[in-house]
Parts: sequence; C-alpha cells; structure tokens
Amino acid sequence: MLIECQNIVKRFKTGDIETTVLKGVDLRIEEGEFVAVMGSSGSGKSTLLYILGCLDRPTFGRYLLEGKDVSTLDDDTLSHLRNEMFGFVFQAFYLVPYLSVLDNVRIPTLYSKTPKSKKDAVALLEKLQLEDRIDFMPDQLSGGQKQRVAIARALINDPRIIFADEPTGQLDSENAKNVMEILENLNEEGRTIVLVTHDPMMAAYATRIVRIKDGQILSA
Repeated sequence: MLIECQNIVKRFKTGDIETTVLKGVDLRIEEGEFVAVMGSSGSGKSTLLYILGCLDRPTFGRYLLEGKDVSTLDDDTLSHLRNEMFGFVFQAFYLVPYLSVLDNVRIPTLYSKTPKSKKDAVALLEKLQLEDRIDFMPDQLSGGQKQRVAIARALINDPRIIFADEPTGQLDSENAKNVMEILENLNEEGRTIVLVTHDPMMAAYATRIVRIKDGQILSA
C-alpha cells in the first residue's frame, strides 16, 4: 500500500475557536491509482491533500507512506521527501514572476539529491508543447500555458505521486480538458495521481472517486 490514512483528525484554532476540519479519515491509495477526492468548498478535501503531500501534519491519527509513519518526521526530512517523491500542481499556478519558464521548471532541482540538467527541463517543456515558450516570463503566458509549466515543474524530479489541487479551477473548458488529459497520460505511464476537485467532469478522468463531506469520507 502506497498511502494509508488511519483515523486522521485535523483541527485549527483561531483565538478561542477550534474548528475540526477532518474527522477521523481512513483512506488507502495503491501505487498507480488515479484518485479524485471530490467535495464541496469547506468539505476538507484540500486539507486532506495537504496532509497527504506532507505540507501539513494531522492533529491526531497516522499517515503511512509505504508503511512508514511520516506523521512524526522532522521538517528537514519531510522537505526532502516532498522534493524527491511528490509533485504538486495548484489552481493558482504559483510561478515565480521574475523567472523564465525554463527557470521556473528547474526550481525543484536546486534542492534535489540527484539534480536534473537544463536539458531535462527543456525535454519536459517540449513534451508539454511549450518549446516555443522556454524563455518567456509567466505574465506572457495564457492560463493553460501557465498550468502546463506548473506540471513540468511538478515532474522535473520524476516524482512517483502527483498531487493536484483544483488544477483546472482557473482554466476555460478547452484548457481544462488538456490539463486533465496530461494527468491521465501521466497515470498511464505509472504515476499515482491524487486530484482534488469539486467538478464531476474533472473527477470523471480518475479511476476512483473518494467523496468527502464535512470532514468525513462518504465513499471511497
């Protein structure tokens, strides 16, 4: 089993107010799956993805990655784990505005134990049909092109798992379809994909849908 959540609880505290966002989540994901976590705004789906991607820690419960409890790993170890094993694609793209397309894609390689070359980054951009945008700045790109750059950045360290949080949220229908087909192809190549979405049309690309409501898994 690649990913296993055991009774994951996540609470946030603001002043005297404590909010429980995840309420005892149990979830198992096998290597090579394409899983869509689907729910409305505020359901806890993005919080769950952040925990799965080691960007946040559960308040209670265990998160096992290949059978190893990662919930107690220190920040440096988690940082290396994220950089080597995971790739992230977000709705807001998060491209660095003063870096070129090529340099944005190469950012994760700066922290990698086995750095990729400039040639590797160029090859990824060519694969995603961005070879004519390599020297462009982010503000010179369309939304669909920005998301393809973000996907190239997510792939540069050859991760086993891609976490995508509403990756089509800022795209028109045609670009959304293109992005989802890219994720589908990556899954066919053997990568595990975990997609967070509220859109049934996007979730339909997955091979399994996990439904979450009010911090609890309804169906998996």
